[in-house]
Amino acid sequence: MILWIVLLILFGLLTYLLLTPVSLFIDTRADKYFIQQKGIVKASVLGDKKKVLKVNIKVLFLKFHFYPLHSKRDKSIPKIKTKTKHKKRKFLSFKTGLKLIKSFKVKRFWIDIDTGDCIANAKLYPVFAFLNYSIGGFNINFQDRNQLVLHIEGKPIHIIKSFINF
Repeated sequence: MILWIVLLILFGLLTYLLLTPVSLFIDTRADKYFIQQKGIVKASVLGDKKKVLKVNIKVLFLKFHFYPLHSKRDKSIPKIKTKTKHKKRKFLSFKTGLKLIKSFKVKRFWIDIDTGDCIANAKLYPVFAFLNYSIGGFNINFQDRNQLVLHIEGKPIHIIKSFINF
């Protein structure tokens, strides 16, 4: 009886993990950059004055951070080189990559750019007008303002299905 309860709880957790959407959020206006799976994990990228880049990670109720550009290796110790045979990595095929991209949904998209050249801006203006008519979210300005807001969601089950060939 207890085994069935444990198995049922594990099945429920696995189902929750596979069906809860993973969100990527980029907002250059508010300086927010993070990827999260609601209620489980959130990784935020922040600027740091001393180490340039800081990554905050929240997993359930635990919080920690690290600096991806900081090396802990002591520079005075020489690195030992060993000869190893490198295996050829198999990259994603174009078809699988396309399926992977299609597994995500764009929730919000806004781009507001200024190229710094008024002639280039004027040439982009009709292109952006056409893109706004069909897709939306494109703006050209002449005020030295560059902004991007992007919110993408994808469920892990759909991401896994994109790798499995049917």
